Order: sequence, then structure tokens, then C-alpha cells
Amino acid sequence: MSIRVLHSFPHKIGAERIATTAWHEVADVAAAGAEVTVAAAVVHRPLPPAVRVRTTISRGRWRLPYRALGTNRTLALHDRIVASALPSLAEQIDVVHTWPLGALKTLKVAKRLGIPTVLERPNAHTRFAYDVVARECERLGVELPKDHEHAYNEARLRKEEEEYRLADYLLCPSGFVADSFSAHGFGAEKLLRHSYGYDETRYYPSVELRNSGAGLAALFVGVCAIRKGLHFALEAWRRSPASRTGTFSIAGEFLPAYREKLAGLLDHPSIRVLGHRSDVPELMRRSDVLILPSLEEGSPLVCMEAVGSGCVPLVSTAGAEVAIRDNALVHRPGDVDALARHITAVAEDTEMLWQMRAACLAVAPRLTWASAGHRLLEAYEQAVTGPRVALRAAA
Repeated sequence: MSIRVLHSFPHKIGAERIATTAWHEVADVAAAGAEVTVAAAVVHRPLPPAVRVRTTISRGRWRLPYRALGTNRTLALHDRIVASALPSLAEQIDVVHTWPLGALKTLKVAKRLGIPTVLERPNAHTRFAYDVVARECERLGVELPKDHEHAYNEARLRKEEEEYRLADYLLCPSGFVADSFSAHGFGAEKLLRHSYGYDETRYYPSVELRNSGAGLAALFVGVCAIRKGLHFALEAWRRSPASRTGTFSIAGEFLPAYREKLAGLLDHPSIRVLGHRSDVPELMRRSDVLILPSLEEGSPLVCMEAVGSGCVPLVSTAGAEVAIRDNALVHRPGDVDALARHITAVAEDTEMLWQMRAACLAVAPRLTWASAGHRLLEAYEQAVTGPRVALRAAA
């Protein structure tokens, strides 16, 4: 019998960032065999016909703008609407999948009804993330805007930690995320592992090989924020001889204060600041390596997209989930010397670079969203049959 899932997503499913993640989770776990009902705030991209869809703050072309109530109140409104509908759906649902800051009431009602719940953790434990980013901001002398997602927010943290407590399971897309929760006292029995993926119809290798004499083509993709460690990448790049003959392209928008702080590092003829780009798949196909020296992550999609494109990841341990069978080089967060050595190694050893590229393409099928859908289905099955559910039934 198929697992029946209510997936509650309090944002525009199918839009950017986590909204893309949620869309693929729903579509691909349904393809893997789950029966999925989605309760989304807004549907930005149509879901497959097999998925039943309900919306909470939109009807047809009408929707309540997030700015009307503010983001926090809108997320809370979504949560209340889903929670109020849950009792009428209880006999049709085996597990409820929720997302941060839009789950508190839904988790409480599901607990009362005896329905197992999972809470998505698209990033590390929020207290851990706040602490890591705050220390690095202090070291660099950069102040985050008060509304920045990684600026310390006590009310948000309290709400998220209450969600952690209420959920039966925390869905962790990487060992890094799971470890951040273990470090804050969560037992292994509460942490369910799954994974994210990439879209192989958009991210695939070029049929034309780059000219090995053209110098190393390195790429950074993502929001240019302190947590992503771009400053480490720039320092390592400029220390490496690769900067004399190669290029380092940066695709992403900057936090203004951060860009100002990095002005001296960015001022180099080999560095190209591209801004936000919509042609990332093509950029990856034209690049030899992706550099992502993050301080903290969930499970960066950009790394899996790079693997699928034949672009070798040079990543910190925060993104090491993508490292399978010698297809990536991994360094400790903040270890500029190690990252510089890795850049130099792939720049100077063409055979090593092409072997790693071949390894990327060999493991790429394991990292697609289709594969991730099967792993998510397994996580749901564990949630439905797991020890926490048995304890609840016994009580």
C-alpha cells in the first residue's frame, strides 16, 4: 500500500531556492510511489497531475500578497489553515511533511490525531548557523542587516526550536545537518536522513571539451553572503598560481557590506563578477571546477548540479555530501591553505582534473531528483513504522 503524505509548504512552491527543493520533493516522491497531497501557500509551477493540490493563501489568480501581513504572519496563517483542515484529512494521511516557521500548529494537531510528522531541515540547526555566521561577521567586521536570514532573531529561533521539539522526526538532507542537531542534543532516533538532487534535463556535461591550455576555469554560484565563504575562495584563488592563467567567475548577488569588504580581493584581472545569472547550467558546462567553501549548509544543490555538469566540486565539509568516489576535493571550513592547494592541484594536473570529471559523471545518476525521491519515500516509511510511532501507539 502506498504511503499517503500531506506535504505542507508555506511558500510559493516551484519558485526559487527552497521552493524549488519542495517542488522536486513532491514531484519525485510521487513518481517513486507515494500518494501526495500538497497544501501550499501558492503554486508557482504546476505540479504533476497525480499530486492533489490545495492552496492556502491563493485561489485561482487571486492571492494574498506576503507584504500584506508580513512574511511571518503569512507563514503563521498558512499553518493555521493547514492545521484546521487536518482533522478532516486524518483518515487519508499516513505522514505529515512540514517546513520551518510554518508548522507549529500543524505539528500540534497531528500529534493529537496520532499522525507521524517530519520537519524539513533545509539548513543546519538555526542556533548553530547563527553562531557560526556571527563569529565570522565579527572577524571580518561586517554587520548583517537586521532582516537578513542569518542575523540573530530570538523570536524566530524560539519558534524553530519549538518546531524541532514537536516534530516526530527531523528530515536531514546531509550528514552536516544531522551532526549540527546531534551537537545540540538530538538523538539519532529523531534524525531521518534523505537527500536533495539535481535536474539532469538542465544540468548535463558539454559534448565539447575545454582547451586544457586555456587555464583553469573556476566558478562560484550562490548568494554572495558570509556563510557561503566566498572570501575564503577569493583568498585561496589569489594565493594559487592558477590565478595567473585562469579565470574565477562569481555568479550571484552580493550583500552590499560584504562586497565592500571584499573590494580588494575582487580587484584582480582573473576575477569576473557576473551578478545574478539565469544561465547557470551553461556556466557550469564551461567551467572546470566549482568552488564552494561554505561555513554552514543544508545540502547545496549547486554542488549536485556541478557534478551532473561535469564541473568538479572543491568544497568545504559543509558540502561534502557530494563527494563520492574521488569526484571532489574537500577542505575544512576556513582552511584557505588547503583550498589553495586543491585549486593548484587541479590547475597543474590535467589528468587528475579529467579523472575527477569522469568520476563526477559516473556518480551523477545517484544524485538526481528521481533518486532523491526514492530516498525520501524510504524516510517516510521509517517515519510511519518507526519507534516513535510505536511509543505513541502504546501510550
